[in-house]
Amino acid sequence: MKKLQQGFTLIELMIVVAIIGILAAIAVPAYQDYTIRSRVSEAASLSGAVRTAMDVAFSEGYALGSIPVTPATLNLSASASYKSKYVSSVAYTAFGVITVRTTAEKSLGAAKSATVIYLPTNRGGNLSWIVSTGSTVPTKYRPKN
Repeated sequence: MKKLQQGFTLIELMIVVAIIGILAAIAVPAYQDYTIRSRVSEAASLSGAVRTAMDVAFSEGYALGSIPVTPATLNLSASASYKSKYVSSVAYTAFGVITVRTTAEKSLGAAKSATVIYLPTNRGGNLSWIVSTGSTVPTKYRPKN
């Protein structure tokens, strides 16, 4: 009688391990970039209140360059309250430029202690916000416009 094959051969198992190794070599760096980008996205979240306040001031007739920059006149909380684990500060100017600085948290990788700068653009009476090329956060981690 002929004996049927039972189980896998060593070469088949080695091929499967090699395929898993190749997939892991591609997936791990992509996942690390993804997690850093999600942490940097707190910059967009925490700057949202300031961007909205600037939008309101602009729609009420203030020109860029003359927007009141005190938290009280913009109906914002004190600037010290715009902090999180990954964002150390949110600053803004009368010209509408908003600068968000990330913390020195090790898990931010190349984006630690960097800045994301939002610039306003007048689009037909409404402000539109773009992330400046002067931002020091690497491009692949920056929030989208």
